[in-house]
Amino acid sequence: MGRGLDAPDPAMKVIPVDAAHPRGPAIERAAGILRGGGLVAFPTETVYGLGADAMDVKAVGRIFAAKGRPPTNPLIVHLHDAEAAAALAREWPTTAALLAERFWPGPLTLILPKSPEVPNAVTAGLSTVALRVPAHPVARALLQAAEIPVAAPSANPYMAVSPTTAAHVMEGLGDAVDMILDGGPTPVGIESTVVDLSGKRPRLLRPGSISRGEIEALIGPLEMAPPVGAGAPSPSPGMSRRHYSPRARVVFLAKASPAISEDAGALMHSDRRVPARHVLRLPGEPEGYARGLYAALHELDRRACPVVYVEPVPDGPAWEGVRDRLARAANQE
Repeated sequence: MGRGLDAPDPAMKVIPVDAAHPRGPAIERAAGILRGGGLVAFPTETVYGLGADAMDVKAVGRIFAAKGRPPTNPLIVHLHDAEAAAALAREWPTTAALLAERFWPGPLTLILPKSPEVPNAVTAGLSTVALRVPAHPVARALLQAAEIPVAAPSANPYMAVSPTTAAHVMEGLGDAVDMILDGGPTPVGIESTVVDLSGKRPRLLRPGSISRGEIEALIGPLEMAPPVGAGAPSPSPGMSRRHYSPRARVVFLAKASPAISEDAGALMHSDRRVPARHVLRLPGEPEGYARGLYAALHELDRRACPVVYVEPVPDGPAWEGVRDRLARAANQE
């Protein structure tokens, strides 16, 4: 008997999934791979994640090996709802409850004291754990079907540009992944905002699409954590000075254009003209720019640009997440 139209071919690695109705054999197969200790790449609203059973130390080790990620860099654990997330935290303060109620499911990660059952391999030996409840329908369907906490950093080689499509995952990780759920381009485009609630005062560890102002309106002022040097232990993913970097060297454009080589790329958001061969223009508002940023960097790498000149984005809180990603991409540490 042949397979049904919605049944994935077991030989296929990239499986299209209807993000509007993410149910059926593809989700069940992916959930089974996770429960069996395998790696599944799947879309979240931010970027594609590389998922493994967070309670399986061997499976978690496969994430680090696939990405080339140092063990000093902790992973974010994805849960289906706030109740499941709270079960992995030793403490669940009022601040966590307020933020979870307002922003989950969504692109917010909370750092909290960890429950003893969370493996040290997930938390890089720290006493805290990073928790998130994603909003993407495919991610939610997968978490519900798997019925396990899923550790999932971005599905790309360490420090490289994060993937916002299944094709980016395949290009970056290839045979290291057991299955890729293709739910189309991710709608947010940059990684989650990370807030540390484990200390005396809340700290913003990584800005994202949920702004500092939105968070402070609920829980009060946030301290800003400094970036982490190369190889140093990190309290959260995405804190290295250099991160999210294309193969090309990233240089910010000054007001006066420098001497630009003909084969260079340029990333612009205004109508300013530059003498680069490969000019990509992103929207002049932060949500659209963030949504297209990583896809544009992947495309300029595909065109083998040795240098990418980036037009600086505006100041202001709405652009904080984008400015952070561009600054880390341009850092040569």
